Amino acid sequence: MSIGLFLTKIQMFLFYFLMFFGIYQLFICLFAFSKKREKTIQNAKNYRFMAVIPARNEEKVIRDVIRSLKKQTYPYVDIYVIADNCTDNTARDARFEGVMVYERTDNEKRRKGYALEWFFEKIMHEKPDEYDAFCIFDADNIVKEDFFEKMNEKFCEGETIVQGYRDIRNPGESWVADNYAIFYWTMNKLYHEARYHLGLSPLVNGTGFAVSMDILKESNGFHSDTLTEDIEFSVENILKGHKVAWAEEAIVYDEQPTKFGQSFRQRLRWSVGHIQCFHKFFLRAFGSKKADVTQVDVMIYLLGMPMFLVSMVITLIDVIKVIFLKEYSYFTLLDGMKFSTTLTLISVIQSLVILLLEKKNIKKVWKGIATYPIFLLSWLMVNVIAFVKGKLEWKPIVHEGNGIQ
Repeated sequence: MSIGLFLTKIQMFLFYFLMFFGIYQLFICLFAFSKKREKTIQNAKNYRFMAVIPARNEEKVIRDVIRSLKKQTYPYVDIYVIADNCTDNTARDARFEGVMVYERTDNEKRRKGYALEWFFEKIMHEKPDEYDAFCIFDADNIVKEDFFEKMNEKFCEGETIVQGYRDIRNPGESWVADNYAIFYWTMNKLYHEARYHLGLSPLVNGTGFAVSMDILKESNGFHSDTLTEDIEFSVENILKGHKVAWAEEAIVYDEQPTKFGQSFRQRLRWSVGHIQCFHKFFLRAFGSKKADVTQVDVMIYLLGMPMFLVSMVITLIDVIKVIFLKEYSYFTLLDGMKFSTTLTLISVIQSLVILLLEKKNIKKVWKGIATYPIFLLSWLMVNVIAFVKGKLEWKPIVHEGNGIQ
């Protein structure tokens, strides 16, 4: 067998593997257009919620999120702020708003997951039976006034982990913020909603999610080993047999980065965290003898980063063929340009379709539509660095409090 034929066989095997992954994701996306799942009330009551806000140096925005929580139409909510390694007036301003503040200083463990772990260890000791559930918010959020009303409805339906609709606080502020908006609206529709309609499990998504205290007690607290505590929490509980529910009417507005450097650094953390979660959970999930379809689905989700590596190997084989094997010289620059142009058009069309489906203002985020292919392409570099780097220090994004108030 010639070297060229051998490389082609490897390439085709990887291509079909990658194609299966893509077709599977496309199949799941179709269920976003299926009928909304209706569930019956199992336990009608007013659940007692904690609204928990981890914050590091967030004096510019902390009052906004607290005031939005105080406007809730649902009365059974207490607000807690974790002032985590703050060197500004975050704790003072939160106390001025009349909420409970827990101050934490730890020069070694400096990220959101560690702050939540520390906080819930204290709550489980001090107030183990005072609340039925907790909700996590970021300091830059604005929470819609009926958020907890909608969350309570989900808990009355018997749900124990619920992700709310993560909307955008500052669309139109920059091309980067616009791209984030399109990205999150796509996730809401084609990942969370599609899986919930199908009976699979969405994931908790960083902010605007609620969890039963029973889940916390079962795990003996909140634990985080990776840079993406939301993915880690989701996968951990799905593998235990819990599903995440989707509450599209429970809306939280989230401020997005406006500068490319901030965006690149944040997405790099996400990618490194995804790799960490793959290492932590995949073999454990793969070896489970009781895996159901929901657990298989989350295993396929964990393959997302390895699939990127597979696509890079396929591309590398093409490069080797062109440079070293004369018989493959027909692979021309024109072919590559046609393929790139097709992908560019697909990404632009996808963004427009999502905006129409989610009933968003196309004019407001036109810069995001025009640059969405660039945003997606930049993920390639983000993922390459994530694979090479392996480890990363968590750094907070600076928030200015722009957008919806």
